[in-house]
Amino acid sequence: MRDVVDLVGGIDFGEGPRWHDGRLWYSDFYQHEIRAVDLAGNQTVMVGREKLGERRPSGLGWMPDGTLLLVSMVDRQVLRLATDGSLQTHADLSGLATWHCNDMVVDNVGRAYVGNFGFDLDGGGDFTAADLTLVQPSGEVSVAASGLAFPNGSVITPDGSTLIVAQTFASDFVAFDIDASDGTLSNQRQWAEMPGVAPDGCALDAEGAIWVADALGNRCLRVAEGGEILETIDVGQPTYACMLGGPSGDTLFIVSCDGSDPAEIAGKGTGVIRMTPVDVPAAGLP
Repeated sequence: MRDVVDLVGGIDFGEGPRWHDGRLWYSDFYQHEIRAVDLAGNQTVMVGREKLGERRPSGLGWMPDGTLLLVSMVDRQVLRLATDGSLQTHADLSGLATWHCNDMVVDNVGRAYVGNFGFDLDGGGDFTAADLTLVQPSGEVSVAASGLAFPNGSVITPDGSTLIVAQTFASDFVAFDIDASDGTLSNQRQWAEMPGVAPDGCALDAEGAIWVADALGNRCLRVAEGGEILETIDVGQPTYACMLGGPSGDTLFIVSCDGSDPAEIAGKGTGVIRMTPVDVPAAGLP
């Protein structure tokens, strides 16, 4: 049994946890902030509501020069935090994303892979497959992969050759080969099938397994290629994201809250980030 402890609470809906510069960074959709928290639970607002306004921040990543990139969900953009502290449009995905944008992984040269819902999930819209978008370091956008069932959390292997993407509505992970020259994707194949699981945010470890939040359950799972569930951590609350970090990369952070319907959770502060030590450290990206 893992010793799971609370790191920070009072979150409306946490997303995009990333270990960066000795702290865990994360977005809060409905409090409209990006924060960083240390292992003692001390929080700092890194991008506040005075900059974000009513935008909903989601996926996070960094360019090679340290510039923060963040997904602005509803207006379907990737923003960057400029050196003067202002938020600037890095890429406009509104011509490609068919509904709100969500998670993102940024590679070592600054290319970003961004998922989107595909359809109006919260409004009860009919399911529509979505395209995964590739954003070049210049901000140029293109479709990286088509016909995905709610592309969500993503990881890149340590050698930079493979992108693995959670399909929340297909209960699986799919993998792609990454072209080193331009980041385009090819050779789509199923990496793991997980019946009954809604895979969401995820993190890769040094044995090639993936920790993933199950948006249908109160749990975080460690999954091997092929779909074997290696370990299950029950946190007693619906889970939506996770990340490996800490000084040695062997702390698992789990983001959860009472639900995902904004009408039920916005302004309620039921979200929690929990943490627990694990046996295998982080590898690859994010």
